[in-house]
Amino acid sequence: MPTIPIHIQPGRLPPFWERSAIYFANLPSLFYGNEGETHELMEMVGGIQSYGGRLLPILNLVFRGDNLLVLEQKPDDHLTGYFKKDLNLALPEIMILSHRQYLALAETQPPPPGSVTARALSRLDDHPALWVDGFVVDEVLERIAPLLGKRTLTTCEGSKQGNNKLLLHQFLETRQWDRFDTHIARTRKQVPQLLRALDQAGYARAALKSQIGASGIGMMRLDTRQAHAASIPDHFFYEGPCLVQGWLDETMKNVRRIGSPSVQLFLSDDGVYLFDLTEQILSNNSVHEGNLAFPPYLRDEASLKNRILEQGGRIGQWLHGKGYRGTASSDFLIVERGDDVSVITCELNARITGATYPSVLARHFRPEGSWLMRNLKLRTPMEGVDLLALLDKAGYLYHREDDSGILPINFNADDTGQIVKGQFLFLADEADDCMQLLLDAETVLPVKWTYDRD
Repeated sequence: MPTIPIHIQPGRLPPFWERSAIYFANLPSLFYGNEGETHELMEMVGGIQSYGGRLLPILNLVFRGDNLLVLEQKPDDHLTGYFKKDLNLALPEIMILSHRQYLALAETQPPPPGSVTARALSRLDDHPALWVDGFVVDEVLERIAPLLGKRTLTTCEGSKQGNNKLLLHQFLETRQWDRFDTHIARTRKQVPQLLRALDQAGYARAALKSQIGASGIGMMRLDTRQAHAASIPDHFFYEGPCLVQGWLDETMKNVRRIGSPSVQLFLSDDGVYLFDLTEQILSNNSVHEGNLAFPPYLRDEASLKNRILEQGGRIGQWLHGKGYRGTASSDFLIVERGDDVSVITCELNARITGATYPSVLARHFRPEGSWLMRNLKLRTPMEGVDLLALLDKAGYLYHREDDSGILPINFNADDTGQIVKGQFLFLADEADDCMQLLLDAETVLPVKWTYDRD
């Protein structure tokens, strides 16, 4: 089999799909039927039904055709108007379906005539798109596609393998790259003894990782001397064995964490594209809260930057070989130990990720500039129209062809329709300018916020 070429072009968008698609924002399917992790996601991330709205401004950039976006909740009308009028973005057609209704589309029994499911299937069947995609291609989506006479962009197997941490670890073992110290726990009862082994190796903490997980779900940070098997939820072993990995931080002798870069990937039918290089903004528990591009510490470190991109490209080739197609991100940890600098692969996310939205928009409007994305949780809920007006009146709202500004990507609303949280993109020439824009807006605007998880 010929080797798929790697195209390294940070800051420039790849040749995305010249296709039309029906895209299902099936975020509750992220764990492929693992109900324990799905429940945890719903409990920990508020307003999850509105998260699919992040797809609205980018879908017609990723799929350059006549697209239909299936969401659980209608996006804010005023934000939609901003995308159309101020940014001149082409937007997909929108259809609203709850996750329960999404599941019902794949049922084997024909739905009653005139039911919500029957009407939805009819509308989806009539749409001219030939392709179907989603955050993940699960078994449900794989059953829906042929009912509509359409094809999924990738297979369920390719989607699932591309998000599997154990398979990635096994691939990394075949390479001569830096890796985490890793043990495999086949049962929950094995975890304490593996933690003791890491304790003897000098680790105070360890990470327990399910094979499938996202946004901190499916990962536990454990004390290597105090963890008990009873504290580990059963759903961690839903896919089988878990990874137990030594936690690298500054509490270890001679260890200094430098950064957490993430390479943004696009896998076409015949190539792997690396179109952005970002720094992840992580919580103390390593949960994603935002991104900054480009990582400032790589500005004068060409050799280190090239190591990251080279590994990202090889991982993209491996992912392509698993049958996955579409956007993805490969996350790394940069660690200095004495005179040695390690580039350690943390994980691979085979889907549109929390960094995909800001990266695609930033590179569409300002290919060579810098950008920052933060999740901002408002201390006082407010109307979307009022939030946009405040940004605009203060001169911070980004308009097409501006040199800098704040571009709201998505609003998360409460049950009353008030905005309680949003994903905001800060655009400027340099990374320091993006950070300063955030600080200035926080000082000047009569809106108070806290930083939140993705």
